[in-house]
Amino acid sequence: MRQIISRYIKAPLSFRLSALQLSASRLLAFSPKNLSLFIGRMLAGSVLATACAQAATVSVSNYPLHLLSNEVTKGTPAATRLLQPGDVGHHGSLSPSDIKTIQNSEFVVWFGEPLERNLAATLTSAPNAISLLDFKAFKRYPIRDVRAMPINNKLDKNSLDPHIWMDPTNAKAIVRALGVIHTHANPQYKARYQANVADFEKRFDQAVQVAKQRRQIPKPARQYWAYHDAFQYLEPALEIRLAGTLTTDHHLPPKASQFRWLQQHRPNPTMCLAAQGPVATGITKKLAPVKVTIQLEDMSSADDFVSAWSQMANGLLDCIAS
Repeated sequence: MRQIISRYIKAPLSFRLSALQLSASRLLAFSPKNLSLFIGRMLAGSVLATACAQAATVSVSNYPLHLLSNEVTKGTPAATRLLQPGDVGHHGSLSPSDIKTIQNSEFVVWFGEPLERNLAATLTSAPNAISLLDFKAFKRYPIRDVRAMPINNKLDKNSLDPHIWMDPTNAKAIVRALGVIHTHANPQYKARYQANVADFEKRFDQAVQVAKQRRQIPKPARQYWAYHDAFQYLEPALEIRLAGTLTTDHHLPPKASQFRWLQQHRPNPTMCLAAQGPVATGITKKLAPVKVTIQLEDMSSADDFVSAWSQMANGLLDCIAS
């Protein structure tokens, strides 16, 4: 299944649209991971026969993945989201009803353990779960330390930044992968899924171009601070650069030594600080002069992905430019 989806999301759009049905049908080549699921469905044939007229359930883990899935399923039944807004997977958890939803789903799509550690105990062994971070088809960057330096341990998958949905190329690739998955689960909506994938790529490319046209900030001033490093995948498209972070996790308090280092190495007289929520006055005083922009990494401030990405891009650019 991974090889099929990986080949599909890298292909040109014209090929992907013509190959969508074929790619979905080839997903029926069962791997050891989902062979038990296939056997279970054979045994439940009488149940499936009565339910075949209804849309099969696809579940997704968190809010950004739900936004991307909605781009595929517009006009058709949407995927079920497991985690609440704000719970990207670092801190969210599954309820008993969520466990039942997973068991009843045709497929459960999640990013994977490096991002959603609290879901790993359930989804790593689930025969219907698909981890996007297991694919080799996405652009990846190493996790950086509080001084914005890469942690170069390429043998450890947990040393790669998991926020892959913020990169425009990755976002389009995820939507293509979801198109394959949704088509396999509900082939009756194949034509609608194809049209939605194509429409998303067109609208998103336009939004990225609009953001790129705003890159008028002089290069020395295109640096920013972050409370924790969550926006790396936006940086190439916006031509901005991280100059340092307060902490490795926005739930952890910053150390006094890090305040000193940031002040000693500030690239601009007034800095932009990107944060997940309101920043305490005591922190901003220690970093002054600083301007804070609140940007939610799970994009839960918007109802569609293109708007969410544009809001985040414009918010960062406005903050850096001011």
